[in-house]
Amino acid sequence: MNHPFNYQNGRKVPTGVFPWGELWELQSKTKKVNRKGSTSSTSSSSSSSMVDPLSSVLDGTDPLSMFAATADPVALAAATDSSRRKRDRDDNSVVGSDFEPWANKRGEILARYTTTEKLSINLFMGSEKGKAGTATLAMSEKVRTRLEELDDFEEGSQKELLNLTQQDYVNRIEELNQSLKDAWASDQKVKALKIVIQCSKLLSDTSVIQFYPSKFVLITDILDTFGKLVYERIFSMCVDNRSVLPDHFSPENANDTAKETCLNWFFKIASIRELIPRFYVEASILKCNKFLSKTGISECLPRLTCMIRGIGDPLVSVYARAYLCRVGMEVAPHLKETLNKNFFDFLLTFKQIHGDTVQNQLVVQGVELPSYLPLYPPAMDWIFQCISYHAPEVTAGLTRGFVSCSALLLNSVMSAFRAEFIATRSMDFIGMIKECDESGFPKHLLFRSLGLNLALADPPESDRLQILNEAWKVITKLKNPQDYINCAEVWVEYTCKHFTKREVNTVLADVIKHMTPDRAFEDSYPQLQLIIKKVIAHFHDFSVLFSVEKFLPFLDMFQKESVRVEVCKCIMDAFIKHQQEPTKDPVILNALLHVCKTMHDSVNALTLEDEKRMLSHLINGFIKMVSFGRDFEQQLSFYVESRSMFCNLEPVLVQLIHYDSATVALPACVAYCFITIPSLAGIFTRLNLYLHSGQVALANQCLSQADAFFKAAISLIPEVPKMINIDGKMRPSESFLLEFLCNFFSTLLIVPDHPEHGVLFLVRELLNVIQDYTWEDNSDEKIRIYTCVLHLLSAMSQETYLYHIDKVDSNDSLYGGDSKFLAENNKLCETVMAQILEHLKTLAKDEALKRQSSLGLSFFNSILAHGDLRNNKLNQLSVNLWHLAQRHGCADTRTMVKTLEYIKKQSKQPDMTHLTELALRLPLQTRT
Repeated sequence: MNHPFNYQNGRKVPTGVFPWGELWELQSKTKKVNRKGSTSSTSSSSSSSMVDPLSSVLDGTDPLSMFAATADPVALAAATDSSRRKRDRDDNSVVGSDFEPWANKRGEILARYTTTEKLSINLFMGSEKGKAGTATLAMSEKVRTRLEELDDFEEGSQKELLNLTQQDYVNRIEELNQSLKDAWASDQKVKALKIVIQCSKLLSDTSVIQFYPSKFVLITDILDTFGKLVYERIFSMCVDNRSVLPDHFSPENANDTAKETCLNWFFKIASIRELIPRFYVEASILKCNKFLSKTGISECLPRLTCMIRGIGDPLVSVYARAYLCRVGMEVAPHLKETLNKNFFDFLLTFKQIHGDTVQNQLVVQGVELPSYLPLYPPAMDWIFQCISYHAPEVTAGLTRGFVSCSALLLNSVMSAFRAEFIATRSMDFIGMIKECDESGFPKHLLFRSLGLNLALADPPESDRLQILNEAWKVITKLKNPQDYINCAEVWVEYTCKHFTKREVNTVLADVIKHMTPDRAFEDSYPQLQLIIKKVIAHFHDFSVLFSVEKFLPFLDMFQKESVRVEVCKCIMDAFIKHQQEPTKDPVILNALLHVCKTMHDSVNALTLEDEKRMLSHLINGFIKMVSFGRDFEQQLSFYVESRSMFCNLEPVLVQLIHYDSATVALPACVAYCFITIPSLAGIFTRLNLYLHSGQVALANQCLSQADAFFKAAISLIPEVPKMINIDGKMRPSESFLLEFLCNFFSTLLIVPDHPEHGVLFLVRELLNVIQDYTWEDNSDEKIRIYTCVLHLLSAMSQETYLYHIDKVDSNDSLYGGDSKFLAENNKLCETVMAQILEHLKTLAKDEALKRQSSLGLSFFNSILAHGDLRNNKLNQLSVNLWHLAQRHGCADTRTMVKTLEYIKKQSKQPDMTHLTELALRLPLQTRT
């Protein structure tokens, strides 16, 4: 491998991989040019390219000095405009969708940087001075009044709240944000500014240093709100009835009122005495410079960068630089000079971290350096992301002189730069990791950051094994289990992605070796879960996955039941998703049976129904994918074993019965179903399974077994309760019973009679059960069932039935239209019809007349469709039912008319002439 650095002209220079040296030279030259061309530069001569951080702050560009140079704001704007036009640049550049916005990082920072210590905050108590002003005040008086209000604020119009919890503190900040919006909406602009100044001051407080990144996020939210309100107010002043400002307007499009208001805001901010609030508030309205001059932003950014040099605390200053880079990227992302200057200023001041001031502060707060340094990455990562965005290779590398000096800097580089850039130079970064100073920031965190990049982008194929070896040498030496698992979890994905099961097995074995002593795995379940998810995400062939020797021992580390079940669910979900063909592989079956048994055994009395459904779905998905082909005995053995293992999940037992009955039809399988069904809890589940199993047995010519199933179903009907639970709600069961019986009747048509039990023995038993069943008082379901029985008996009286089962002789073949059979059939019909007529008589009450009419017409239609109306008794009965349906004016006239039209139409058929006489006997009665 070529070394990334060579020696030229006696000095070490980059070969092109890490050309930050060129950038440094370019930066130095830029500074010299700017000093020569600027009227506000510091001393014109300097022997060193390193600029004194404080010198440029005192170069006469102080905003108060500038504002004092002229008393006429409009003249100042015009003069400034003329000088700025000389360096016009395109301000229309915007960041693209490939730039990760700050909003994406906000939630992660708030979640990561928390504290249990007590916090304090200064709350603005408000002042009434600014509310009594009149519109007749002179401009100078207005300015003086507003300045006095700001002075009043700074001199003590605030109240300090102590001993706040983190949540209380967040709530107070949100209240301030809302107060800012309310003050602005009520036209109290000075009050709004006071709130923003007060919040900005909080960013100078590092008393609870571990909470500072989250505090920065909360406070800058308020600053963003303020900046947006100010910009929108000034923008609205440029809009009138005749014109609207375009998206990319120029200062010439802004009217004098808007420019004057904009300058007024900058005057107010310039009067803020303290550096930090003055910097943050001005940065928040940086975009407003667009109303004054095309080059206003490009001139303000370097000045604000220099202001940050006056902030002594390195943590406070780096977050200030991050905020400036953020607003700079929003309004002028093409101005890379300012971004680079912030970066190099940070490098120059970075050594302050190891100075006495910071060290003493850490001692006072009881914070160790390894806990302090991780406070920097959010700001540093953002700065690096900004300077690397759409940057050429010259700005995309780093010299060892700047980066290898600090592990913290190197970590931010790997966090901010594109994963593809890091991955292609993985070996170079590994070399830098080895050489860097890791004081306060251990190297294993650097390898973790590198691993995160390699999970997103692939390194050169020739380097992949060496990369893994170099990383794992460091990771496997870690003694702290938490440090170890945080790194190993990241590199497992890299191993699965680029290597075989042998390397994965080695990694899993190493994880088990480190996490088993002292049960360290109990504190690292989230990381262990991620490892499992990454492994199964890359191994879709489960025969290969379960041949990894250490995979199942790895699962044994999940001792906590809830976590173990979640892992098992992930495995089963992956199996169902990726297993395309049925399997009988004993390795897969044994492993997944163990996984499914673990899920099943977690079910108890407190398990929610949704959880049971999910577990049942996963287990059923596994059972569905198991097939032994024509080896029925083996298939049955698997189902028997599954029944014993998953007895607490009824949907699984139901599915097992379906699979068993649908797959094979051996007597042993029929017996399996007959034994399993009674163990189910749902009454209708049992009824439907008895019917389904009987149908399957009948289809496979197992007649005695089919009779047994049907008898079991008939004997179960009396146990049907009046109300059943459907999806957590109690509902009447009669409609469900009617549906089941209708399906049952359809099956009974083709069931042959048993030679020892008489004619239609199953129909008789079923009628007896229906007769004895206790129906609801106001229910007509019993009569509807009897009507369905009449349809069945009518079909049974035909010479040839409507449908058959292959190789099964139904009663039409057994009896062949025998007169005795038909006589028995007729007797049953008469009995059923008598039951129906008896029920119709009980409905001759005022409140039941409509039911009587409806049932009478329904019975008439059944006779019309299934009866022989040449029979005088049946003919007369139909006429009586017709009259009954219309007797009390409850019938639907339209239905009666259509029915009569149908009868007349049918009477024209060759064998239906008898319907002509019937039609004459069916009058239509009017409601009058």
